[in-house]
Amino acid sequence: MVLFRQPPVALEELPESVWMTRPFVAAVVEQFWHRLPGGTATATERTLHALVERDEFDILGLAARHGEHQRVSAHRDGRLPADVALRCSALPRPALYESWIRFGLPSVDGLIGAEGTDAVLWASSLVVPPTRLPVVSTVHDLDFLENPQRSSRRGRRFFPRMWQVAKQRSDHFVCPSQVVADSIVERGVDVELVGVVPWGVEPPMCSAPDADRIRSELGLPERFVLWVGPITPRKNPAGAAAAMRSVDCDLVLVGPPGGQEAAASVFDALGGRVHRLPFVTNHSLSALYRTATALLYPSLAEGFGLPVLEAMAHGTPVVTSAGTATEEVAAGAALLVDPHDHDALAEALSAAVRESPVRTKLIQDGLARAAQLPWSNTAKGYAEIFRAATKRPVAT
Repeated sequence: MVLFRQPPVALEELPESVWMTRPFVAAVVEQFWHRLPGGTATATERTLHALVERDEFDILGLAARHGEHQRVSAHRDGRLPADVALRCSALPRPALYESWIRFGLPSVDGLIGAEGTDAVLWASSLVVPPTRLPVVSTVHDLDFLENPQRSSRRGRRFFPRMWQVAKQRSDHFVCPSQVVADSIVERGVDVELVGVVPWGVEPPMCSAPDADRIRSELGLPERFVLWVGPITPRKNPAGAAAAMRSVDCDLVLVGPPGGQEAAASVFDALGGRVHRLPFVTNHSLSALYRTATALLYPSLAEGFGLPVLEAMAHGTPVVTSAGTATEEVAAGAALLVDPHDHDALAEALSAAVRESPVRTKLIQDGLARAAQLPWSNTAKGYAEIFRAATKRPVAT
């Protein structure tokens, strides 16, 4: 059986001088086509773009079978970078994942067609294909082990097996926060094999007038609190709904219900103050960040929390959770609250939306924090780890 098809850009067409001297990264990008790609897909996509801009590696994406429009991801309006070749399995995702995890097939070693090429496999979503290449695995979080009740029935069966296989097959682990790094070390990974590379953020995509126009076209009021992400119990919709009851703003929900409509139903009590936008383009999301009065992100557990950083980059005050990775991401530039304390969430949100020195400082500190984490920093961190994995000297 042919388990992988030729990529749209044949690897053999690369100039020999490049092919034989540049390190090579084969990256699993299948999460781009998940029904709820979320931050995992965003982080991988933006890291790949930043790696292409560094121009140090030849990069190949690995994915399952998805038909004629393979290169277009389901994640907002994202695509693979044009310079990233893509090789698609003949198997659909469920069969491919099960085959990789349970049977150790198909190997991806045949994807590298030139002897002497330094190559590394990047398991960007912790699903590790069988290979003899050095493997760098990204661990976004371990909530599926720490709180299995929040996973689906299939997830409770698959994710622990996925984790065990990743521990066996990975040579290096990368985490987006120290919170996640500490978690995987506690679960048996050698601390010497673990690196922390934070995700990054882009500058705003649209001007203030353009953002106001988009907000108006979407039928949204001038003052609103923004929620970004799937509406699942882990994201704490109950806490968000409780906090909104005492705030004189509407709530804009950007993200699908995630198949858990019961979780989303807690917002019904807010009546017409709730605006639901299941999917928006990256440009429209930038407009929402820019025009929002505040971002409310009271998640019970996170491995990073990209919306926190994205909101800060747009000058939007943030209310988020203490004791999770979002506290690490915020680095003192957000209002931090125990996500289980609904009264404290309401108090913090009221402070964030009210014109005051507190709000002004949140905006200033948030902009400064976001400036510290461009995607180029993420690419630099991954480049160092990839080069170390291939035993090549780190580029300066």
